[in-house]
Amino acid sequence: MLQNTSVIVILLQVMNTVIDEAAEDVIDFFTQPNAYRSVLILIAAILVAYIVSRFLAKGIILLAQWVALRSESVSDDAKAVKLRQVETYLSITVAVVRAAVVAIVAYVVWRLISPVSSSGAAAIGASAFFIVFAGQTLGMVLRDITAGVIMITEQWFHVGDYIKIEPFLDVTGVVERFTLRSTKLRSLSGEVVWVHNQQIQAVHVTPNGVRTVAIDVFTRDEEKARSVLQEIISTLPTSASLLSKAPKITKVERWGSDMYRLTVVGQTVPGREWLIENYFANAIKEVDEGKRKKADRVFIYDPIVRNADPVAEKKFKRAARIKKDS
Repeated sequence: MLQNTSVIVILLQVMNTVIDEAAEDVIDFFTQPNAYRSVLILIAAILVAYIVSRFLAKGIILLAQWVALRSESVSDDAKAVKLRQVETYLSITVAVVRAAVVAIVAYVVWRLISPVSSSGAAAIGASAFFIVFAGQTLGMVLRDITAGVIMITEQWFHVGDYIKIEPFLDVTGVVERFTLRSTKLRSLSGEVVWVHNQQIQAVHVTPNGVRTVAIDVFTRDEEKARSVLQEIISTLPTSASLLSKAPKITKVERWGSDMYRLTVVGQTVPGREWLIENYFANAIKEVDEGKRKKADRVFIYDPIVRNADPVAEKKFKRAARIKKDS
């Protein structure tokens, strides 16, 4: 107990000494000729650096917008991904350039106007203050930056991707901006969502920003079934935020001795799957509503709704190692 008390007393004495000498250095600085003018010069230099950094940031933003337009017009998926990567790096560069310009100018000007010699106690005091300030104020920012660097290095996602963020239930949208500190999303409802990078535990990235949904129907009259399906498809709205690609009959195969299996595939924005899974499927069911005899029905059974992402099917085909019956 006495030893702990002695240590605390010694630490308090050291802190008092450091604070006193640091305060003396500050007083000495302001008692020098033109000290206040030096402070004004420092403030003016920081303001000028901030304005210059804004102009540099605007130039980078314009370049990023040009890259975004290029990525939207390119038909090659590989080139589009590379352009999105460039857009992501430019988005990150904006914040880095602004912070770097202000910090470098402030440091250079301070070195020019500050006293050449300073006591070790003042340096220790400044270091102690920085440690406390960094631990309490900058800790969160540093954790955000660390998480951002990891996500950028591992290429979790890029600007323009549609993502869902864990552990949040409803934080989804298109990535509009991605910096070392935060991520900006635009949801389907138009809301802007900002997320600290350190809060992102996992990310669901939707390939190409769309969900591929398929519906299988069974019929005995192929021509009539085609006609009914095309009529229902014509009522579905298509746009960038609804059905990105209208459903289309992609496959017709003989099923048994007297039936046909028709596969309809469409692509929707994540969150709009109900247009196919509910509206389209229910419209198919309503065609034969009230018809009890299967012979009178256009579609013999209820439609089968399923996900139909081609890449996922290839991966699961590789993963499913089912032995054939001998």
